[in-house]
This record gives sequence, structure tokens and C-alpha cells, in this order.
Amino acid sequence: MSRRTDAFSLPPWLAHTLRAQRGPVPWSAVTRGALAAGPLLTVAVLVGHTSLGVLAALGAMLAGINDRPGSRRASVKRLGGPALAGAAGLLIGTYTGAHVGAVVLTLLFTGIGLIAGGFIAIGPVASGAGTQLLVASAIGAGMPLPEPGWQRALAFLAGAAWLVLLRLALPTPGAIAGDYRFDGERDAVAAVYDAIAALLDASGGAEATGRRAALTAALDHAQDALAGPRLRRYASSMAERRLHGQYAAALPLAEAATAIAWAGEAVSARAGEGPRRLAVAVRDNAPTGPLPAPNRSAPALRALDDALLHAADAFDQAEGSDLHARRGTATGLIRKAFGAGGREYGIRVALCFGASVAVAQALHQARWYGQHEHWYWLPATAVFLVKPDLGPLASRALSRAAGTVLGALLFAGFAAVLPRPEGLVALVALSGALIPVATRHFAAQTAVVTVLVLSLVMVGGEPQASAGRIGETLLACAIVLIVGHLPMPGERGGGVRARLAAAGAAAHAYLVHVLSESDDRAERWTLRREAYRTLAEARGAIAVSAAELPALARHTEGTDEVAAVLERLVDTTTACAVHLDDTGRLTSRHVEQLTELLEEFERGRGRVGLRAIELTIAV
Repeated sequence: MSRRTDAFSLPPWLAHTLRAQRGPVPWSAVTRGALAAGPLLTVAVLVGHTSLGVLAALGAMLAGINDRPGSRRASVKRLGGPALAGAAGLLIGTYTGAHVGAVVLTLLFTGIGLIAGGFIAIGPVASGAGTQLLVASAIGAGMPLPEPGWQRALAFLAGAAWLVLLRLALPTPGAIAGDYRFDGERDAVAAVYDAIAALLDASGGAEATGRRAALTAALDHAQDALAGPRLRRYASSMAERRLHGQYAAALPLAEAATAIAWAGEAVSARAGEGPRRLAVAVRDNAPTGPLPAPNRSAPALRALDDALLHAADAFDQAEGSDLHARRGTATGLIRKAFGAGGREYGIRVALCFGASVAVAQALHQARWYGQHEHWYWLPATAVFLVKPDLGPLASRALSRAAGTVLGALLFAGFAAVLPRPEGLVALVALSGALIPVATRHFAAQTAVVTVLVLSLVMVGGEPQASAGRIGETLLACAIVLIVGHLPMPGERGGGVRARLAAAGAAAHAYLVHVLSESDDRAERWTLRREAYRTLAEARGAIAVSAAELPALARHTEGTDEVAAVLERLVDTTTACAVHLDDTGRLTSRHVEQLTELLEEFERGRGRVGLRAIELTIAV
């Protein structure tokens, strides 16, 4: 039976295309989406400024694509940063498109693509900003609107700002329960305690590794939710300081739970009961009540008990503001953008964006588009297709093509029966409400966005363009697939190796600190968080690369094994830290495991071509 299953298993690139995220419907985001683009367009039509309303609705739509679960504070950065970049792109595109020829415009946009593509490698917010910069540049240069560039940019920014305002002002399930200020933060911190309990339950079983990865994801999410922008540097209110303290109290618990899982021995169900009660206390903003004490028969269990006592004390106080996260410096961000990974992304984005602009300009000059001008669709589509954090290249192309065909056909049917413009405005509102649900699969998101964009274009006065949208999307898919498989300068897989190198450096710093037997627990937890976070980022990049077509996937073969070694090394380092706290010395098992993992990492590093990382410690 297993041989038959293996024989008929789908290739990774196709399996990824058919995979979709699951989860409850984000009703708060659905409500915001319904109240964003549609109402903005309605007001603009009523006051006679339809073209500005189209741009405002476009800004709200692009912001809605970035509207992910999380805290209000974090959403300001996640939605606002890309919106500012999009407004700048509209300014650049509008004024350059009106004053330069096709050749100069193509060269200029290629250069912008090189810079924006490098910044995509920094992180999710930078990726969204780079994407909106390029998309808005193409729209500004190609969309025929009567308003000057500064009015276009303000209208686009106003649309995104309206969604940010909705995110800050509308009640959420947490607010309805009487906790308006901390809608996403409380859930995020409580999820950390739930993940700790789940890891303890799985200790000694096959699911322990996956539960430890889930704990890392929960800690990352909580850290991001609490670390959003604020007017003051530190938490000012008593409730917020208490919440920060509750997050900090989870770190020693997570450390102890990881050490228990590393030992590979099952623990009683009683061990996970304490973290679960703490999770309920965080969600309800209530006292912890009595906590069951775990067995203190081993160093990790004693650490767990001590951490529970510390957490119970922290829950009763309004102390704690350190989130144990390193602040990124401008130098570090620039180094990441123009390092090996940033250069690889930048060159690929520049070639795809530049080639799509050149082809679109050629078709535009030949009047292939007919009476309506929308050459900007081709480069805008190419930008989303080349975006590396949306999945493997082949999967993105297939999903984009399928979603565009479906969306264009749906819109053609709607446009034939709906009254204008009120029916199209209602379709914009409906599409905006569906975007938060559709983001679970790239094809579904593409279908919804296609309906919304075609509706906006038609409200703006252009004729029905479903057929052209399908043709340009297929052409963009072809361009991106060809460019994505061209030989590139330097070594392919630079983005994956850059993230793996960062994970190795973070693991080294964490190991050095633990073996130095420093008493600085806060620094240790900061280094541990950084080690696990960089590992998670490397794992994500490796998973995407492994699902590429074989011609691309072969460039990063073996990196998943190196990441697994680093993961075991960080787990072992955590177990060493807990044991050193309890006894002051390491056992022979700890020393042997560290030595073996260091040697295994060095062998793996050579196989995958990773640059040398100092991971040799006298133990």
C-alpha cells in the first residue's frame, strides 16, 4: 500500500499549488474589508470625483491584502508602511510616465525593481512595501487619470489610512469582552502558554518536534504583537506592563518545556495543566488561581516548577516591559537588502519588472490594447508573480493564471447583468469583504482581486476588459517563468543560504552565552528568541525552495538537513542552559550531543556551500 501511495504522490510544486490554509473565518477583517473600498468608491461617485475614488479604493484593497491577524499596534506598521511606499510609487510613476519615453521608462523601472527587490528580502513589511512601490509605479505611469500625481498619491494614501482607521477603531471579539486596548496582544500571549502546554503533553512522543516549532511560531507572533509602534518607547499603562510581564514570564516556561522535550521522556498530564491555567488567566485578564506543581525529580522539571512560581508572581504585578527582542539597525537592514539574498531577489525582480514593462510598452505603442489603455496590468501582475514569499514560482504562476481566468469570467457575468455604477460599487464592497478569506490560497485571492480591479476600472470609465486581463496575466506568467529559470550571476539559492547563515550565527551566539555560564538571563532569552526566530525564517525559505521545479530546487538541496542540525543544536543548548542553572555542570550526554552536532553541522555546511561559521566551542 505504501509503494502505491509513493508512486502516485504529487510532485512538491504541484502539491503546494493544491494546498490551502485553514482556520476560522476572520469576521473582523471581513467587516473591515466590506467597509473599506466599497464605501470610499460610493462617496467618490456621489461627489463627482470617481477617478480619485478608484485610487482610494485601490489603496484600501492593497492594504486589505496585508490585513493579517495580530494586534492593533502592529497593524499600523504592517498596513501603513506599504501604503506609504505605494503613494511614493504613484508619484514616481505619474511624473516619469508623463515626461519620459518608453526606453527610459523601462530602464528606470528596472532600476527601481532592483532596489525594491532587494528590500523584499528584509521581512514581511519591507516585502509589502517593495511590492506596492512597484505596482503603484506601474499604475501611476499607465493609468489615464486627469488628476496630478500628488492628488493621486493622497487619494491612494487616504484609502489605506481609512482601513488603518477601521482597524484601530472597530471593536473585535476581545474588545466586546471588555478588553478594547489589547485585542490581539492577549490572544497572542495566551497562545504561547497553550503552546507550552501542548509541548509538555507531546514530550517523549513523535509530535514533540512539531509542537516545539509551534511554540516558536507562537512566541514570534506574540513578540510582534506586543512590539508594534508606540508614542513612547516603553509600555506606559499598568495593564500593558502587566501583559508584557506575562509574556516575559512565558520565556522560562518555554525554556523548561523545551529541555523536557529534548530529554525525550514523557511527563504526567499535570505538567501541562499549569500553563493552560495561565493561558486562561491571560485571555480573561483574571487571577491565575492555584497552580498545580509538577514533579521536581529532574532539573528540567524543577525549572518548570520554578518558572510556574515566577509566572504566578508576575501575573499579580504590573511589571515588565522587556520583550527580549533585538532592535534592527539601519546598517543591518541595508546589509540584508544588498547581501547575497537581497541581490538574488533584486536581480530577479528587476529583470521580471523591466521585461514586463518593455513588453507592455511595445504592445501599447502598437495599440494592441485598442481604445482603452491599461498596459500597467502586465508589470503589476509580474510583480506579484515574482514575489518570493508567496510560494514557489511554478505554484504562483499556476495559481495566478487559474485565479485570473476564474475572476475574469465571473466579472464578465456580473458586468452583463449588474446596473452601473451602483452594481459595480456593490461588487467592489463584496470583493473587499472576501479578500481576508481568499488570502488562504493565492488562486482564490487572485480571483477576488481580479473581480475588484476590473470593477474599479469599469467604474472609472473604461470598457469591459476581462479578455485582456486574462491575456496579460498569461503573458506575465510566461515572462516570470522564463526569467525565474535563467542563469543568474552568483550562486543560486542565495536567499536560502543567507537565512541559514543568519540562523547559524544566532545559534553560535546563543551557545557561547550559555557555555560562558553568564548570570544574565535576559540576554540569554533574547539570544534564544533570536536563534529560534532566524531558524524559523530559514525553515520557511527552505520549504518554499524545496517545492520549486527541480531545475530550481536542486540549488538548495541538503539545506533542510543543515537546518535540522541547527535546530537540534539550539534545543540542546537550551537543555544545557536549564541543566547548568540547576547543577552548575553539564552531563556527559550534553557534551557528547553538542560535540556531535557541531561536527555534523560542519560537514553539512561544506556540502551545501554555506560560508564558514565559527561553531567550534570547547565543551
